[in-house]
Amino acid sequence: MKIPESIRPGDTIGLVAPSFGAAIEPYVTRLKAAIEKFERRGYHVRTADSCYKSDGLGISTDPASAAKDVMDFYLDDGIDAVISVGGGELMNETISHLDFEKLGAAKPKWYLGYSDNTNFLYPMATLFDIPGIYGPCAPGFGKEWEKTEADTFSILEGKAGIFSGYSMYERPDDETRTEDPLAPYHLTEEARPIAFLPDGEHMKRAENSDVRLKGRLLGGCLDILENLSGTRFDGTKAFAARHKEDGILWMIEACDLTPMSIRRTLWHLKMQGWFEHASGFLIGRPLAAFGVDMMGVDQYNAVTDVLAEFNVPIIMDCPFGHIAPMMPLVIGAEAQALLDGKDFKVEMTL
Repeated sequence: MKIPESIRPGDTIGLVAPSFGAAIEPYVTRLKAAIEKFERRGYHVRTADSCYKSDGLGISTDPASAAKDVMDFYLDDGIDAVISVGGGELMNETISHLDFEKLGAAKPKWYLGYSDNTNFLYPMATLFDIPGIYGPCAPGFGKEWEKTEADTFSILEGKAGIFSGYSMYERPDDETRTEDPLAPYHLTEEARPIAFLPDGEHMKRAENSDVRLKGRLLGGCLDILENLSGTRFDGTKAFAARHKEDGILWMIEACDLTPMSIRRTLWHLKMQGWFEHASGFLIGRPLAAFGVDMMGVDQYNAVTDVLAEFNVPIIMDCPFGHIAPMMPLVIGAEAQALLDGKDFKVEMTL
């Protein structure tokens, strides 16, 4: 892997909006506060024009213009890391205008974002062996920093790669959360990742198990991965072949997909041959499918029934993705994931 250099105070962070912009509240307030925090930490910040736009159809601005911002900032030697200001829905149209060959040949730098930003992170990793951080977008740094924000910046600054302690989470359907845009996470639920272990042709739920997985992290938002599969932005099979000795430790979470959609999508990717070198699966808590049952299909068997044939452990309800707080993970990093009873820990080597 072509590991980007760590950033340090005095460096410049570039903010881009390849999908959703920070043009409405609460994102305007959050982004302004985040920029202030970055600057107080000693960083210079450059903001692309698209960050505050909402003149696009379902996207910050015209996809070609948003793509130009990404190209300009990533290729600019005066910018040391790039952070997206949002997830969104239509970044696939933006990447149609990116020159990935030029990006892949440039000096690698950290790119940070999650959700729709899988559209950038996944091709860069699978096509060019350039890792990126699947973690919070820039407005998420506006509030007082908790583990998510501190851990993410520790990756950017090269200070740590071992994360644990995400013992609580906030329910996605919590109606009591404050409307304050800079409020801390409302952590009310105990996090209990669950292991499913191979048992013949099926997966057996193993409560309070000790499970250790290792491999090279690959994945992102399942909604986006399905859309990328089979396109020119899909380098999965070649990446897996290059790193088959490590094994591929899949990290997958879903946003808008229902349990049925998750099951269909995983089947689709399996038929594409994506999981042939899987050493294990880390599945984040799903957003739309959280606690949903559709004709007997839920967030668990939507995954385990489809992936059982690979005969590797699956750890579900992992603390990354759309349900806060999210543990930042580096797509492309060598990693070990340990589930010790209910305690989940990831160690990444960069």
